[in-house]
Amino acid sequence: MQINPSFDPQEFRRLAAGIQVLLMDVDGVLTDGRLFFFPGPDGKIVESKAFDSQDGIALRWLNWYKIQTGVISGRDSPATLERAQQVGMRWIFQGHIEKIPLFEQIMAEANVGKDQVAYVGDDLTDVVIMRRVGLSFATANARPEVKRSATAVTAAPGGSGAVREVIEALLEARGIWAEILNKYEVVP
Repeated sequence: MQINPSFDPQEFRRLAAGIQVLLMDVDGVLTDGRLFFFPGPDGKIVESKAFDSQDGIALRWLNWYKIQTGVISGRDSPATLERAQQVGMRWIFQGHIEKIPLFEQIMAEANVGKDQVAYVGDDLTDVVIMRRVGLSFATANARPEVKRSATAVTAAPGGSGAVREVIEALLEARGIWAEILNKYEVVP
């Protein structure tokens, strides 16, 4: 992960340790952004997406530590709904290009300030949220404009562990990552 050179690494760590809500876009963040359409058994077109399993387990770890998660996506997708429910996301908003009202609703429901929220995005519609949160992350495959707006850019692209990378950084800042490694008997 590359922290934006204009952002103080100590401030990054302080903010990361206090994150209570992790929000993200879907296509290009939880997935690589590709959409697959094929005919279903009834002849109707079905959409499919690929989600990274390592992102999924990391999202479940956040639930253990009471860090709430959610997605705000411009597209409606049954696959997104299924995946978000599987990993225990509290907020699942789809079909919304205008994300600010939903972000404000989430902050109110979670009873948190903007410094306690992190957001992961990859495209222009994400920047408006990224500018309003404590920490913002762009995926490696994000648009250049989005990367310039982010607090940090992941080494991994969306759909290939970018969300996992963000979660590890948040857990490391809280001093929890060693606990996860110990739980799975991983030698650091």
